Amino acid sequence: MAMVTAKLSSPATARLAPVRSAQPARRASLVRVRASGGSYADELVSTAKTVASPGRGILAIDESSATCGKRLASIGLDNTEVNRQAYRQLLLTTAGLGEYISGAILFEETLYQSTTDGKTFVDVLKDQNIMPGIKVDKGLVPLPGSNNESWCQGLDGLASRCAEYYKQGARFAKWRTVVSIPCGPTALAVKEAAWGLARYAAIAQDNGLVPIVEPEILLDGDHGIERTLEVAEKVWSEVFFYLAENNVLFEGILLKPSMVTPGAEHKEKASPEAIAKNTLTMLRRRVPPAVPGIMFLSGGQSELEATMNLNAMNQSANPWHVSFSYARALQNSVLKTWQGQPENIEAAQKALLVRAKANSLAQLGSYTGEGESNEAKKGMFQKGYTY
Repeated sequence: MAMVTAKLSSPATARLAPVRSAQPARRASLVRVRASGGSYADELVSTAKTVASPGRGILAIDESSATCGKRLASIGLDNTEVNRQAYRQLLLTTAGLGEYISGAILFEETLYQSTTDGKTFVDVLKDQNIMPGIKVDKGLVPLPGSNNESWCQGLDGLASRCAEYYKQGARFAKWRTVVSIPCGPTALAVKEAAWGLARYAAIAQDNGLVPIVEPEILLDGDHGIERTLEVAEKVWSEVFFYLAENNVLFEGILLKPSMVTPGAEHKEKASPEAIAKNTLTMLRRRVPPAVPGIMFLSGGQSELEATMNLNAMNQSANPWHVSFSYARALQNSVLKTWQGQPENIEAAQKALLVRAKANSLAQLGSYTGEGESNEAKKGMFQKGYTY
């Protein structure tokens, strides 16, 4: 039977009302649809499984040049390409990092950069058995017709960019959009987030990149954990509906969800056990077991909180690899140790290994939290945080 690829134009046409006819009812015929990935299908599955390997997670260093500049400014450094390169070289050349890190999400600038010795960062990662990944979205912009919400741009030209990133050595991609509970969220914003993620995922798979699907539910707000659970279930329901409509190969994707927590301004903090219970409840209700990896974002939690919550989620068996894809929760201590000084590089790399190992243990469900520094306990929430 011939394979036919279905074409969808927009969320508005995704659910059509039945057309009534005077003709006798016919039995509907099924059209076979090829899942995204094509000739890359086997590679996509293999890549996803490699990233979702026991005791390992993702180091997210895909901050834009502007955001990286803010990080550098916090330690008194100018936002120059040389300084950005130096910082990312510090991170990626850390000996032994591959024991705890399976993938690194890079900004486009970093994907094409090399160390000061001339070795490409892609090769540095490959030598440590770390998969190179790439941020492919073009950032958030206001969503017309919404309640001060946003949508993620970047679908135009995405296919050609993904093809070029694959040639450069990237094997997975990341697209981040956000949902704000204080803003509703409106049905429009949720649908736009889900549709954009699904189109991106299909395009990435068609060009050999495993898509990380990331609808971040922001920590902003004073709502309780029950409200976060309600919104998370709605968002992920929409996301998987449109992933299926776009024929995305579930075995060849990774998810990057927010943990189900109370709003950052809620009067009561939730325990790691409560966060784990609510987060796993949401995942079991909404995420098919075919998905190989759930790589949580930290979303402004302290380094310690992010690790403790991940550990709590791995106290029993899950149908997926439940791990981490942290940026600030892996880098905060590193930056403050480095301070832009060459003589501090070794100490900063040790700080990275401490955090990476802690989260590796959390992925295995054996993290205790003993010996953590006061710095690791400091929260990093920023209201209205942007990349």
